[in-house]
Amino acid sequence: MEPQAETIQVGAVLEGKVTSIMKFGAFVELDNHRSGLVHISEIANTFVNDVHDFLQEGQAVKVVVLSTENGKINLSIKKALPRNDRPRPPQGGDRPRPAQPRYVRAQGETLPPSGDQAFEDKLKRFLSSSEGKMADLNRSVDGKRGGRRRR
Repeated sequence: MEPQAETIQVGAVLEGKVTSIMKFGAFVELDNHRSGLVHISEIANTFVNDVHDFLQEGQAVKVVVLSTENGKINLSIKKALPRNDRPRPPQGGDRPRPAQPRYVRAQGETLPPSGDQAFEDKLKRFLSSSEGKMADLNRSVDGKRGGRRRR
């Protein structure tokens, strides 16, 4: 009777060798002639258009086991990268704040209104500008159509 092969644990970091490359990812041979798939989305932290740009057949790689279902082993190369090479999502206080525009007052000028009043003023200016542009456009179109010609 043959000894049972060790089960591969999810989350384990293993060494393997790339055996074949497909459009959708790469197959990596692990210990005991078992192999798993590294999906194209798990190859690098950047967009991968062509797997050949990142991997070659026969290349040794370090992988993390993502799942083992129905005899299939799903692997990740990007999760096996050192912590400082992986982008981390911003944490609560780490989020960069958008730069606030600074308003510099000229001498004697008052500060712009804030909140709803500033919005109302912007809306009025937009509507006024829009109406003027529409009037110009209509005059231009009427002139090209031959409108307002009388003999």
